[in-house]
Amino acid sequence: MRLFASEAGGHSHFRSFHLANTTYIVWNHGRITLSKFLKSSILSAFVLCLATTAANAQTGFDVFFGAGTAMAPSSNQLIDTYGTGNPYTTPRLGGTFGKAGADFFFTPQFGVSGETDFRFSQGSYTGLTYRPTFYDFNGVWKPKGFHHVQPIIEAGLGGMNLKFYEPASYCDQFAGCSSSNQYLESSNHFQVHLSAGLRLYATHHLFIQPQVDAHYVNNLFQFGSNWVPEYGATVGWTFGER
Repeated sequence: MRLFASEAGGHSHFRSFHLANTTYIVWNHGRITLSKFLKSSILSAFVLCLATTAANAQTGFDVFFGAGTAMAPSSNQLIDTYGTGNPYTTPRLGGTFGKAGADFFFTPQFGVSGETDFRFSQGSYTGLTYRPTFYDFNGVWKPKGFHHVQPIIEAGLGGMNLKFYEPASYCDQFAGCSSSNQYLESSNHFQVHLSAGLRLYATHHLFIQPQVDAHYVNNLFQFGSNWVPEYGATVGWTFGER
């Protein structure tokens, strides 16, 4: 159907007819496709409804930092790193790890998170040094808790990166002794991540969270198990509602 508007004596007169199954509006020498106009109106209304729903929903954004330890046994392999005939035994995984991450909740109970765990210092590994880093992206579930106590359950996927370095030292009579740590190579592994924590709110926004993590690292042959448990605690801040 096509509609025309013409001005006569200050009044608009309309007449209409069909053309190619499309309805047109012509007004003051302009033309707008009515179907496109309706689609734009519906889309605008949908976006407005989404924005209103998000504004009224109890969503929250959290950031957290902390420390703990991750552990795995030795593989008990003997590796002659420098070919001297004096092999080294592979160590166990351990040490102090840092943790940093953030999460965002789309609803009061469900959200997503991303976090990384990294060894603060390098550890010894068969005459070399190493530094492991875990990273993962998770779905998060907040079961019903209390006002100041909130359980947090996470499950997701990520990776583990093992960097290896060669330590060296050099001494002379002019500058004395100095040491260096040269990067050699990395080993990357896929991991599945699970965790459970208890978020304890000191205020409406500030919280402390003791947490247990389990990393299943694929083909972690450098150590004696693919399972790497981690124990630690974080301090965090909640932005928005919770």
